Parts: sequence; structure tokens; C-alpha cells
Amino acid sequence: MVTSLTSSGKSPKPKVKWSWTSALIGAASATAAAAVILGRPKDPTFQLVSVNLTSLKLNLPVLDAELILTVHVTNPNIAPAHYSSATMSIYYDGARLGSAQVDAGSQSARSCRLLRLPARLSGLKLAHHANKFLADVARREMVLDAAVDLDGSARVLWWNHKFKVHVDSRVVVDPVFLDVIDQENKSEMEVFLA
Repeated sequence: MVTSLTSSGKSPKPKVKWSWTSALIGAASATAAAAVILGRPKDPTFQLVSVNLTSLKLNLPVLDAELILTVHVTNPNIAPAHYSSATMSIYYDGARLGSAQVDAGSQSARSCRLLRLPARLSGLKLAHHANKFLADVARREMVLDAAVDLDGSARVLWWNHKFKVHVDSRVVVDPVFLDVIDQENKSEMEVFLA
């Protein structure tokens, strides 16, 4: 095998053929990979900020409580989300105690906002758990669970993607002053591509 050497004693560098087509394909591939990584849907976050008693309604033989739940919602995704109305179920000691109404709306991309949810708790259903409720009042800690399913859609480029978000919350409140003591919120989003 014969190798030609230049005057400096080194072999010549092979010529690299450069083309615009290869460059565009590489750039498009890199852009698509970045879009997949950055555009992957993330679960929204929810946090109960406050509970405010608005009124007590006489529902003989007990009182029903009407509340406003202030919830902080964060949409970490690159697309705005539009969602339909839903009803959040509120549970105490495993029994459904009441509900809160989530109105239809939308949330901008990568944003957070406060939602004010009107809620109603049944005094009659709470009366079935009177012993536990009185013990909770004495301890000043009451554990409430809540669950809601939100359906909606998010538009990414030209495609409208349907989604469903399921939220489970466990909140510890002071039943005397209605202060939020502790909470654990889990949300899980499912995106439908079809």
C-alpha cells in the first residue's frame, strides 16, 4: 500500500463534502428532540391556601356549612389548558361529607392562579360522625379527603390534545378556626393523543 505524503511529511486531510440537506436534517432532528423533551406533559400542582366559612344554612335538625376553598393551581406545561366544570367530592372519616364546584375555565401556559371554589358540607352527614368530630374539635385537627377529575384540552401547534387530570388531596384543618395545618396533594394527568 502506497501512501502519498505532503511536503511536510503528513498525509493529506480527506475532503469532507458538506451539504445544506444534511445540515437541515440535523437541525430538524435536534429541534424535534428538544420539543419532545421540553414539551412532555407535566402534572399540574394544586395547593389549598385557605378555607373561609361564608354561611350556615339551617337544614333541620342540623346546620349545613357553606365555604369558599381557595386553591392555588400551577400549570407547568408549555401549552395553555382549557377545562370543563367538575364537582370535587369532600370526605370525612371515609364518608362523603359534601362537595365543591369547579367552574369551567382555562389556564395559561407556565402560569399559576387562585381558584375560589364554593363548597357545601352536610351537617346531617357530619352528625353521623359526631363522636369523631367532637374528638377532632378537642384536638383541633380534622382530616378531610377530596377527589376530583378534570377533563380538558390543550392546543399544541395545530393539534388539540384531550386530557384528564385526577387530583387526590388529604388536608388537615383546624375545625375551630378553619386554618390549613397540613396537606398532601397528588395529581395525575393522562393525555389522549387521538
